[in-house]
Amino acid sequence: MVWRQRTSLLWVLAVVIAAGCAAADSSAARTGSGSGTTTLGDAVPSTVTTMPATASTAAATTSTVTGATTSTDATTSTTATTTTLPPPRTLTAVFTGDVLVHSHIWTQAQRNAASNGDPEGYDFTPMFDEIRPLVSAADFAVCHLEVPLRLPGREPSTHPFYGAPAEIIGDLADAGYDHCSTASNHTLDQGVEGIDVTLAEFDAVGITQSGMARVPAEIEPRLLDVATADGDRVAVSHLSYTWSYNGLQPPEDQQWRSALIEPERIIADARTARAMGAEVVIVSLHWGAEKVHAVTGEQRRWAREIIAADVVDLIVGHHAHVVQPIEEVDGTWVAFGLSNVLSFHPTTDEWPAASQDAGVLAVSFTVEPDGVVVSRPTFHPTWVDKTNGRVIRDVAAGLADETTAPWLRDRLASSLARTSAVVGDFIAE
Repeated sequence: MVWRQRTSLLWVLAVVIAAGCAAADSSAARTGSGSGTTTLGDAVPSTVTTMPATASTAAATTSTVTGATTSTDATTSTTATTTTLPPPRTLTAVFTGDVLVHSHIWTQAQRNAASNGDPEGYDFTPMFDEIRPLVSAADFAVCHLEVPLRLPGREPSTHPFYGAPAEIIGDLADAGYDHCSTASNHTLDQGVEGIDVTLAEFDAVGITQSGMARVPAEIEPRLLDVATADGDRVAVSHLSYTWSYNGLQPPEDQQWRSALIEPERIIADARTARAMGAEVVIVSLHWGAEKVHAVTGEQRRWAREIIAADVVDLIVGHHAHVVQPIEEVDGTWVAFGLSNVLSFHPTTDEWPAASQDAGVLAVSFTVEPDGVVVSRPTFHPTWVDKTNGRVIRDVAAGLADETTAPWLRDRLASSLARTSAVVGDFIAE
């Protein structure tokens, strides 16, 4: 566990209420009591809801002042203050790596749709079937959609300028994802119109994203009101940034279309999120060296600069296309790279077999009056099966299943060995 102490607005409020009650007491005997409870989104039925900037954090505080009796001989006054702080609230979260829609992925989705009687559509849902239980079980499930959608009237496209079928976003939601990070080196592959089309589809599907913007306000920090399995609600802010746009640039007057990795900006955004009422702040960074498991010096420097400000609870990385280490850096967990949860990099000398390896990162955040406790992450390894429907395999489940074919068992075991060499201490039992 990592315990991150922060000054609790709730605790301060309780002290102010108690002090005010004590000051109001007079020498005459009297008894007074009061309580106030503020909860996040009591009437909001959805799991994740975007909150206005004025949202307050959940609280339940009671302050009681009691006075003694008086007599003709003397007057006594006794003030007793009782402060009841809210119980801890625990949010479970999962994160996965790059969703990189290569041509082999969307052509398989075409075949899936055609087999269901829709020759014009795309169906990615079977690809996520094995990890759906892991994803949907979390209170807050976050994907990394590395590519924009294709423009209307155009065919899907792959490297170097990706344009994915719109169905991928709805199928991510169907798999259980609540939210996606979208800032990447491919953010501008379809220009600013591609950003507009992509965010319109997020709106239509009903899940949220961070990292792209149609208007300046959309790139600014915002609060997500997340429901927990216990019936509580937690205010979360998720921030997304990328190291580059692969040489592309937004129009000069639209630099707000996405966000580049600048530690000072990230710290400022996280502080803004805290001021808005964020109880948990998560940062996704598209960074690192492709095909390299080792953490680069730049990744480590950026992580330390951001963490030093003590306003971020977790950093999750993408872009390397292979699994990178998970480390506790100066008291904050950093998953440097989650690899590709769905992709079709050719397994050649250029792209190693490890580009098919990835995992579902699971973390819990326990919100307490004086800080947030972040659990030690666990990693559920996955493997992209390129030969059988381009499906994402749950490695542990496949190895545990006695009916798994020998050839598949061998490949799952090889994938697990590669992943264990990088994040073995974090693999779920």
